[in-house]
Amino acid sequence: MKRSRVSTNRNIRNAALGAAACAVVLTSAACGSGFDDKGGQPAQQSSGPAQLQILIGSSGDAETAAVKDAAAKWASANGASATVTPAQDLAQQLGQAFAGDSPPDVFYVDASRFADYASVGALEPYGDKISNPDDFYPSLRTAFTRDGTFYCTPKDFSTLALVINQDLWAKAKLTDADVPTTWDQLTAVAKKLKAVDVTPITIGDTRDRVGAFMVEAGGWLTSPDGKQATADSPQNLAALDYVQSLLKDKLAAYPKALDAGWGGEAFGKGKAAMTIEGNWIKGALQADFPDVKYTVHELPAGPKGKGTLSFTNCWGISAKSKYKQQAISFVEAMTTADQQMAFAKAFGVMPSRQSAKDAYVKEFPNDAPFVNGVDYAQGPVNAPKMDSVLADFDSGIQQLSSTEPKALLERVQKNTQAALG
Repeated sequence: MKRSRVSTNRNIRNAALGAAACAVVLTSAACGSGFDDKGGQPAQQSSGPAQLQILIGSSGDAETAAVKDAAAKWASANGASATVTPAQDLAQQLGQAFAGDSPPDVFYVDASRFADYASVGALEPYGDKISNPDDFYPSLRTAFTRDGTFYCTPKDFSTLALVINQDLWAKAKLTDADVPTTWDQLTAVAKKLKAVDVTPITIGDTRDRVGAFMVEAGGWLTSPDGKQATADSPQNLAALDYVQSLLKDKLAAYPKALDAGWGGEAFGKGKAAMTIEGNWIKGALQADFPDVKYTVHELPAGPKGKGTLSFTNCWGISAKSKYKQQAISFVEAMTTADQQMAFAKAFGVMPSRQSAKDAYVKEFPNDAPFVNGVDYAQGPVNAPKMDSVLADFDSGIQQLSSTEPKALLERVQKNTQAALG
C-alpha cells in the first residue's frame, strides 16, 4: 500500500523539485553539452551487448521489484545487462546526470516535465519505432508529442474520478440514482448533503484537481500544441466561477480547511462525502481507512461535456545513450499488453495500451470509471519553462474564495505568454 501515499504526493514533489532540475538541464544544453541540435556530436552507438542503466521514480518496493524482474528477463533474453535504480529524487537526479554528461539510458519522464526535456533535445524520439504505437491511448500519445513527433511511449496512467462515501451519502437519503452526472446535479446533491451537516465535497487546491472543471467547461491553459496561451477564456472563467461558488456556499472545501493533507485523507476520515481523486486513492483507503465504504464514478460533465485530468510517465531514452537500439528493445518489452498487465497486478497501475483495457477492467472492475476517463482526459501543460507560471496559478486557486477569477486568469494569461515567448 506504500504506492498510494507516494503517488499522491508525486505531482507536488515533481513540481517543487522539477524547476531546479530542469534549470540544470536547460543550462547544460545552452552550454553545448550535446542536448540540442547545435551542440556536440551524436553519441557513438554500440552494437555489442548492452549495459543499460535504467532510472525509475518508483512508488515503492512492489514497483521496484516488478521492474527489476521484467528488466532481468529482457536482459537474459538479449544477452545484455539492465541495472534498474529507484531514484530518491528522480527530477533532481536526472538533472544532475544530464549536467554531468552521464544520463541513464532509460528513465521515467513525467508528462509535466516532458516538454522541458524534449525542448532541449535530451530525449531520443523513438515513439513510432515501438510496435503498434497507435495502440497507446491518443490522449497519452499527445502528452508525449512535441512539434508532431511522438517522443516516448507512456508506461501507464491515472485519471481523476468522483469518489463517494456510501454511509454519508445515505445519511442525506441519497441513492445510486442521485450520483451526479452534471454540474447542476452536483450542486443539487451537495445542497442535500450540507442540509444534514455533511461537507459535500473536498477538492485539492491546485490545478491538478480544479483543472478538471476547466476541461469540463471546454477550456485549458494552453493550446493543444502548447504554443499559445489560452488561460483567459470564457470557458476557464465559467469553471473557476463554478468552483468559487461551491467554496463560498460551503458546498465544497479544500482539504486544509478540513485539517487534512489531501483529498483522500479528508475523505477517509469521513470529513466529506465526496472527493475528486485519482486511482491511487484505492491503496490509500485500503491502507489507512479500510472500513470506509465507497464507490467510484466518472466526473460530472460540465458545459462542454465530460472531462478529467490524466497523469502519466513515459519511458524516456536519452539522446546521448550509446545503446539506443537496445534501449528501444527494452521499452518494447516493457510496454507489451501482457507486461503492462503484469505491472498492473504487481503495483496497481493502469495499462497505457488500449488492447489491455478489457483484461484490466475484467481484473479490476471497480476501476472502470478511471479507465474510461482517458478517452476525454487532458494531460499536463505540454510546454517548457512553465514552472513559475503554474506555481503562481496554484497560489491563486488556493485563494479562490477571495480572488476575482477573471483577474487570476488574466494574470496567468500574461505570465504564460511571457513563458512561451
